[in-house]
Parts: sequence; structure tokens; C-alpha cells
Amino acid sequence: MTRDHHYAIELAWTGNDGDGNRSYRGYRRDHVLSAPGLPDIPGSSDPSFRGDPARWNPEQLLVASIAQCHLLWYLHLASTAGVVVTAYEDAPTGTMGEEPGGAGAFSEVTLRPRVTISAESDPEAAAAVHERVGDFCFIARSVNFPIRHEPVILVEGGQA
Repeated sequence: MTRDHHYAIELAWTGNDGDGNRSYRGYRRDHVLSAPGLPDIPGSSDPSFRGDPARWNPEQLLVASIAQCHLLWYLHLASTAGVVVTAYEDAPTGTMGEEPGGAGAFSEVTLRPRVTISAESDPEAAAAVHERVGDFCFIARSVNFPIRHEPVILVEGGQA
């Protein structure tokens, strides 16, 4: 039986400087994402599309969502595989192509997790868990482009 989970946020455009979006160049792309009990996320469009570089853009948030989901499932699956993770960092990147008319789509995301495991954990098992995450990660299962993994596994007291 499938269990449904529902997610509600609020989105408010804050870029109206008095004339609304009367002209393409006459408004800011600024907005705020919020949800009860959570800090606000200041958003805008990518600076390439007249956005504020000091604010998160949707493309960054998509890459971040994929990386977060991978981290959380990796920790879970590593735990059940007997791999003790003591540190995890990632530097993911995404590639989006823009068509001449302005439409675009992501073509890939690459995750570069740098995982430190305990000395008694198996580095090969730790590496193998990355390949299993895509079968479980809700975000990865929802996108139509490849998510690549370039993991580095470090063992406390040495490197694998």
C-alpha cells in the first residue's frame, strides 16, 4: 500500500518595485519561500536571467535537493550495510541547457561525495552503497536526467 506524503510551502514574490511586471526589465525576480516553523529561503532567478546573485535560485535548489536526498539515503543504507560514516561532504554540480527560445532543461547532475568511514568499515561496501541510493532517493527517482556519482571514500587513519 502506498503512503502519500504532502508538502506545503508558501511562496511570495517580493520584487514588485511599484509597476508590477509591466516591463521585462522593470521588476526584480526576488521571492521568499517559507513554511511554518522554518527559516525563510530568499530566492531569485539565476543572475543570467536578471536574478539577484545573493539569493538562492531554483536551479541551485534542485541540485541541493538531489544532494540532500542522496546524503540522507546514503547514511541510512550505509548504516544497514554496517558501514559507519563519520563525515560526509559533497560538492555537487548540475548542467542545464537553455534553448534559443528561452526554455531549458537539466541534462545531468554530478554528486561528488567525500565520505569518511570508521577504520573497521569496508571501503568497497561504502562505495557500493552510492549506487543503491538512486533506487530509494525520492528526488532522484522523480527527475528525468542522469545523476552521476564520483565518490571518494576515506578511512579514518588512512585513505581508501
